[in-house]
Amino acid sequence: MDTETGHDQAREPGDTTRLASALRLAVGRTTRRLRQAHAVGDVSLSGVSVLARLAADGPSSPGSLAELERVRPQAMASTLAALGERGLVGRAPDAADGRRIIVAITEEGRAMLAERRSESVHRLSAVLDEFTDQERETLAAALPLLDRLAERL
Repeated sequence: MDTETGHDQAREPGDTTRLASALRLAVGRTTRRLRQAHAVGDVSLSGVSVLARLAADGPSSPGSLAELERVRPQAMASTLAALGERGLVGRAPDAADGRRIIVAITEEGRAMLAERRSESVHRLSAVLDEFTDQERETLAAALPLLDRLAERL
C-alpha cells in the first residue's frame, strides 16, 4: 500500500471512506501543485473561481455569487474588492433596481483568466503526455464522475 496516496486502500470495493480520503488527497495535491505554478501575488483560487463563473454565466450580484460559490457574503465582498482593485471586475447599478449592484468581468479579467488557464492546461498537458493512452482514457472516463462529485459537494 502507498501510504502517501492511499491508492491501494481506495481500490477496496465498497469502502467509500477510504476512497474519499484518497480522492481528497489526490485532488488536493493536484490543486496545490497547479496553484504553486502561479506567481506570488496572483489572484486567489476563490478569485479565479468567481472570474470563471462571471465569464461563463455573465454578470451577477454579490449575494448571488456568494450563494453559488458557497461562501459568506463578507468573504465574497473581500474577493470582489480584491478583483476590483486589480481591474478584473467592474460594478454597476442594477438597471431594474438601482439599489442593487451587479458585478461583471472586465476585459482585463478575461485576459488574466485565459492566461492562467493556458498556463495550467500547458502544465497538465505536459504531464499527461507522459501517461499511456490507456491511462489518459481512464482519466477522461472519470471526468463526468468528478464533475458530478464537485456539483454535489
